[in-house]
Amino acid sequence: MLDVAEHARVSKASVSRFIGEDRALLSDATAKRIEQAISELGYRPNQMARGLKRGRTRLIGMLVADIRNPYSIAVMHGVETACRQHGYSLVVCNTDRDDEQERQHLAALRSYNIEGLIVNTLGHHLDELRELHRELPMVLVDRKVDLLDSDLVGLDNPAAVEMALAHLEERGYRDILLLSEPFDGTSSRIERVNSFKAQIDQRALLSGAVVEIGSDLNTRLKSFLTTPGSGPKALFCANGIAALAGTRALRELGCHLFEDIGLIALDDLDWYPLVGSGITALAQPTAQIGASAFECLLKRLRGDDGPARKLDFAARLIERGSTRRKLV
Repeated sequence: MLDVAEHARVSKASVSRFIGEDRALLSDATAKRIEQAISELGYRPNQMARGLKRGRTRLIGMLVADIRNPYSIAVMHGVETACRQHGYSLVVCNTDRDDEQERQHLAALRSYNIEGLIVNTLGHHLDELRELHRELPMVLVDRKVDLLDSDLVGLDNPAAVEMALAHLEERGYRDILLLSEPFDGTSSRIERVNSFKAQIDQRALLSGAVVEIGSDLNTRLKSFLTTPGSGPKALFCANGIAALAGTRALRELGCHLFEDIGLIALDDLDWYPLVGSGITALAQPTAQIGASAFECLLKRLRGDDGPARKLDFAARLIERGSTRRKLV
């Protein structure tokens, strides 16, 4: 910093303001000279050293269950964008749905002196999470962790399921099969399945069943397709991974997409428009979910100690050919 100050012919305090949070206090001319000096000298602030000196690292941690999941990537992008806009950096740890990895990552994040944590995992290490929550703010994304009193940001699952079933019923489908990843204690999956069952019971025209994707998916889909039902059949895939598994199975079974069966899927992935006449989707506002998770965290960092809040966002229906059957 002293080298930069001498090169720019300004005080060391001015350089400190420039690389800190008080840049607005400097004149444009002073800021420009400091910026040019930094560029010419190749100066790079040591963020960890600055964090230790100030007691702040401006690091936000994010614990993700499966970084390969398109939903996780999209939400993470929303979090990172919001972090960057507020001068924070994001440290992402992928547990790969492994409990031991989650435990190790929690220990590592604590050692990095993160200021807050965003969590998108099953939370099997409740004691470690609760201990960390006593030290810093924490926000949950998509998945609730029982006995962890934190803000929760995600999709309004009952409303999304209702939107899907209303659309399928309107388009003339009557026999609905919900495909889901294995529940594995994931609150959002369980909530979608419970909402599906409850709303099927309330819709006299519809019948429904639930299948978890797995090695026997082709057999169970074939049984669904060949067993007489209450009318035209459709799949409702509870997320993008279920949609991929279901679409692949339908192709392997020789179905004419989407003449033999309709299909609607939660999430809206890039490949949906490329399958047949396109897959009808319930798009999640993933960027908004990610940004809102960070904004909740930021409020806590700034002293908000109110009760835990729950933010539910609405899905958006994008109709494509997979549910455009001809009404008779």
